[in-house]
Amino acid sequence: MRIVIAGGHGQIALRLERLLAARGDEAAGLIRKPEQADDLRELGAEPIVLDLESASVEEVAEVLKGADAAVFAAGAGPGSGVDRKDTVDRAAAVLFADAAVRAGVRRFVIVSSMGADAEHQGDEVFDVYLRAKGEADAYVRSLDGLDWTILRPGQLTDEPGTGQVRLEARTGRGPIPRDDVAAVLAELVDTPATAGLTLELISGSTPVPVAVRSVAGN
Repeated sequence: MRIVIAGGHGQIALRLERLLAARGDEAAGLIRKPEQADDLRELGAEPIVLDLESASVEEVAEVLKGADAAVFAAGAGPGSGVDRKDTVDRAAAVLFADAAVRAGVRRFVIVSSMGADAEHQGDEVFDVYLRAKGEADAYVRSLDGLDWTILRPGQLTDEPGTGQVRLEARTGRGPIPRDDVAAVLAELVDTPATAGLTLELISGSTPVPVAVRSVAGN
């Protein structure tokens, strides 16, 4: 499979690229800075320099052509302000989804956030973030041309992954290592039976492949 990942130099994306390359898939990551390219190459991934905050739908669709799946793992980051929550967490996700439709890439997985809600109230940065993520999720759900899965992890940590998770429509809040988020994403892109599902993810007691098969109904 060829999988194109938005936010290719992000902490989850780098882990995902390593996993995909190790299992023989062709991973490509969109990055904003040319100096990030070597980090992806070292993992076995193809770097593509393209800034989703300034690119057109046509430009993004061009790099998505021929892909088997697209993963939106970009984020403005914890130090960013209100404006970039909108331009990255909402607008870039919308752009990437539109480009996937235009390029004919049906399998689409988006990394959202637990608590994301287009109707979320409040004006603090985190409120805007949850609203932006919720709006992006709602937009993706509205597109007929995508077999989408929305993944909403709990509190992200840098603890080593355990490979044991809880993946359900509703899990309640809890932590989840980024390693395990990446492992779940790698399974999801390869499990089209999870299309149409919005899933929450926290640490648990079920091996990742089993957890994904379970929600897929297999």
